[in-house]
Amino acid sequence: MVAGIGAAATLVALLATACLTAGCSSLGYYVQSVGGHLDLVARARPVADVTADTATSAALGQRLALSQRMRDFAVAELALPENRSYRRYADLGRNAAVWNVVAAPELSLALETWCFPVVGCVGYRGYYERAAADAQAQTLRARGLEVSVYGVPAYSTLGKLDWLGGDPLLNTFVHWPEAELARLIFHELSHQVAYASDDTMFNESFATAVERIGGARWLALYASDAARAQYAALDGRRNDFRALTARYRDRLDTLFRSGASDADKRAGKAALMAELRAEHAGLKADKWAGFAGYDAWFEHANNASLGVLAAYNELVPQFERLFEREGRDFKRFYAEVRRLAGLPKAERQATLRAK
Repeated sequence: MVAGIGAAATLVALLATACLTAGCSSLGYYVQSVGGHLDLVARARPVADVTADTATSAALGQRLALSQRMRDFAVAELALPENRSYRRYADLGRNAAVWNVVAAPELSLALETWCFPVVGCVGYRGYYERAAADAQAQTLRARGLEVSVYGVPAYSTLGKLDWLGGDPLLNTFVHWPEAELARLIFHELSHQVAYASDDTMFNESFATAVERIGGARWLALYASDAARAQYAALDGRRNDFRALTARYRDRLDTLFRSGASDADKRAGKAALMAELRAEHAGLKADKWAGFAGYDAWFEHANNASLGVLAAYNELVPQFERLFEREGRDFKRFYAEVRRLAGLPKAERQATLRAK
């Protein structure tokens, strides 16, 4: 499929990429995944070429230059991989790299999972076209599942496709606020350091811990006062959001696991979701002063959207404590995370939670 590379090797690598973006269960899914990633790769150009192009706006040129300082920082300060990832840029002409579909039962927060080669079992499926994601969502709703579809600004190929140029910078996130851009780059690069093929929560919580630690270090060393103030406001709201949703996730989980009848569970769930939305409205009227960034999330909140939040945050405190125990040394920290990733899932999570 790619000139100059053996067809068999290329197909294997691209099918692996298809799985890495969200898994695969049919030839049609493989085709859209391979085609979508090939299109992304074909659009990518070296950052130096983009910044030298007279058609490139000054604003984009400045952001790309900033991204390269962050990329260098990731290697020098965070011990993240030095390779071709985030040294190229692509404009996809859309606002998401892929759209993820997640689903959960009516009376459970346990996400539907799909199991595939390379990545093991994951709690989402990704599509390069929104229409395809919506079609999959309808199929899942027809089975009685609650579904959430959301855009993803970037994804990691785990360093497996460095020969194709690695993971590029994208228009979907390059203009984000400075700290958010740094965090995303650090998050995605960390997936190349350690990956457990059957544990989305472990993988995403690890990456989130690295982005938080690395982002704080970037802000302290290189960011302007304005960037620090902007981040403080954004992160304050994000922490409020996490705390609020975690409380209701726990209350719902307790309800769903109780011995109550299904009818009582449905009634209790409806009451809890109404309380959740009311608390959000109160935050907007008071502490968030009309901030609208989470409006759509709360409007469409369901078991699926609540369930997926846990994957990115549940184990972050444990990883942050592990980083401290390893003397805040990234290489030692990564070595221990890789050791944990090699354990069976139950032993891995039990060991990490005990640390």
